[in-house]
Amino acid sequence: MISECPGAPAGLARQLEEVVLQASVSPYHLFRDIAEVTAFRGSLLSWYDQKKRDLPWRQQAEDEVDLDRRAYAVWVSEVMLQQTQVATVMNYYTKWMQKWPTLQDLASASLEEVNQLWAGLGYYSRGRRLQEGAQKVVEKLGGHMPRTAETLQQLLPGVGRYTAGAIASIAFGQADSLAPLCQATSVVDGNVARVLCRVRAIGADPSSNLVSQQLWSLAQQLVDPARPGDFNQAAMELGATVCTPQRPLCSQCPVQSLCRARQRHWTVPAVPATLGALGPDPGSGQLPQKGQP
Repeated sequence: MISECPGAPAGLARQLEEVVLQASVSPYHLFRDIAEVTAFRGSLLSWYDQKKRDLPWRQQAEDEVDLDRRAYAVWVSEVMLQQTQVATVMNYYTKWMQKWPTLQDLASASLEEVNQLWAGLGYYSRGRRLQEGAQKVVEKLGGHMPRTAETLQQLLPGVGRYTAGAIASIAFGQADSLAPLCQATSVVDGNVARVLCRVRAIGADPSSNLVSQQLWSLAQQLVDPARPGDFNQAAMELGATVCTPQRPLCSQCPVQSLCRARQRHWTVPAVPATLGALGPDPGSGQLPQKGQP
């Protein structure tokens, strides 16, 4: 996530945190230079352009020109995909968008209707928070979705760092070349965390606070400022379809030449390495889990 305004104290504090964090990590777990980062971006995006799955929420986001409707479509898909398989979500998503194609439509629906359509997806609070968020956007924000990851997280109920980053990057292509502290917005879910841990041979617990911070820092370093939404979706797609928890398809991976786990012939998913000076640090931080194929 990034600071909304250039020069804001929150942005400066976050940059300082990243500097301290980087200093405590072995260079082995980082990307060496901009050439390596550029190679990673190019290989991943080229693969994504050729191999990405045809999913209804992607088509919706690509075809929709209204930014608020586009952000709403991304928001719905990201919430539905939490703890739920892609195959299951597809039908629910299509029905939801047909019934409530806009924020205004969802805001005017009854909770009973929302729960009825959500039946079978589980975790009913997700649907309730979606409707509460839509009502807040319509009633208090003039019908316009917040435009940055920071304000999305601050203003919308149930929207955390990951979901805010996904909406900001996919719907708005969040990147601001005019502001020195504003960068393209990265995302880290369970799929992205697994990819990063393997590519940089990070064996420490990714759910610990310090390791989670390092993974977000790596993701921020890698995200392509020209195509932040596509890059984030590509990283998630790679983890969901190739760099899977069990029996990953390493020979099909577009970034295998940059993967430290593969270079050292380590078995996966368990990578026998610690995160430099950080070490395994059991913590309470949880990464959002996205649905597998």
